Amino acid sequence: MQLKRVLTLRTVVATSAGLTLASSSFIAAVQVAGFLLGDTAWIAILVGGVFCFLAAACFSELNGLLPTAAGIRLYFRRAFNDQVSLTISILYMLIVIIGVVGAESCVISSVLNEAFPAVPSYAWIVLMLLAVTGMNIRGVKITGIFQDVITYGLITSIIFFGLIALYKVNFQLNAPLAPGSASGIINAVAIGVFLFVGFEWVTPLAEEVTQIKQISRGMMIALGILSVAYALFTVGMTAVLPKETLVHSASPQVVFARAVLGDAGVLWMTTVSLAATITTFNAGMISVSRFMYASAREHVLPAVFKKVSIRFFTPWAAIVTLFFIGLVVAGVTLFTQRYVMLVELAAAMESIVYALTGLAVISLRRRLPDQPRPYLIKGGYLVPALTTIVFTILAAAVFTSNLWVLIYMAVAFLICLVYVNTTVPYLRKKYQAGKPAAKRRRPVRTAKEVEGKYE
Repeated sequence: MQLKRVLTLRTVVATSAGLTLASSSFIAAVQVAGFLLGDTAWIAILVGGVFCFLAAACFSELNGLLPTAAGIRLYFRRAFNDQVSLTISILYMLIVIIGVVGAESCVISSVLNEAFPAVPSYAWIVLMLLAVTGMNIRGVKITGIFQDVITYGLITSIIFFGLIALYKVNFQLNAPLAPGSASGIINAVAIGVFLFVGFEWVTPLAEEVTQIKQISRGMMIALGILSVAYALFTVGMTAVLPKETLVHSASPQVVFARAVLGDAGVLWMTTVSLAATITTFNAGMISVSRFMYASAREHVLPAVFKKVSIRFFTPWAAIVTLFFIGLVVAGVTLFTQRYVMLVELAAAMESIVYALTGLAVISLRRRLPDQPRPYLIKGGYLVPALTTIVFTILAAAVFTSNLWVLIYMAVAFLICLVYVNTTVPYLRKKYQAGKPAAKRRRPVRTAKEVEGKYE
């Protein structure tokens, strides 16, 4: 059974922005400001946004060339080889799930504990994951409408808070072009990338949009809006409160809101944070479940994940599995409180994937020179080459600033490599062994047939 094409540009923008617009983004924004002097955090944020535009252009060309729910799995397989593709895509999915759910769980728990101290932190996470899981199973159109309303409301609130703060302090930029040392700028931009983490996870929705060009447009629009919103909000925070106060808080946005609007601000920001977490969980589940569905269709993940609801046309098995994974990740992160590490780990993983995306564009232009490209980056190889160079430097900056991030990444990479070299061959042999018996009952579509013209 196939997925249903019902998503419009409005929902693509909301999904792209929704996964990035998380409560943990406020933590990342404060870290960005901490690396820089004065009130120059906006420089690193806007530079990070521009760099992500380069990556978005690369994703747009690849998605137009190979529009599939498999996303980077298929891009990298065609550009490099099957082992590299499998290892990186599984590692990417793993880090995104752990990083986003883990960091979000800690931040939102801190916010809600202040507002409702009698309710256990973990109970809130369970309720939110249950609500998101139910919406995702019911259908992508319902989920998309929810995503639209919440995301656009969040963006408006963040911009409004930033403007109020700047107005209250009669803000003026002091030494706007003196952010500090080169190493501080590089680290700030590297962490600033986390503010946009996940904008590209709309590419797995390629089989559910009404027009394929909506994916590239949606990513670009989302990045533009988020760049402005984050810059305003971060400068507003550091203009009202000392950076030291913000850095040592697990919920700096609430501290900021109290300083700006008192108790009313706390209530408003608590609502914003709750909505941000729900929309992040929702957008993540929409995209990652489609990636799992496509991977199972290629016999990379167990076959159960390719099951689609007959009634709602959604990959229900993948969605339910993500619910239980989210519960485990949230529980472990709440216990360890290592959420800052997860922010840095996710930023490093995103940078690696973006660098490889630039290389994939270059490789596929050489391997598939005559295949139609609905979206073609202008300027030859300049943009993909810049994307690869810039994000390689940013990934290295994160690793050198915190060696534990490099160690955790290496361990996760080895786990994924072992899975690719042991479990994947087993799954494929199991599929091949079951083909003759299946053919006697009904025709079976091969992975190549499913991918059709993209293979």
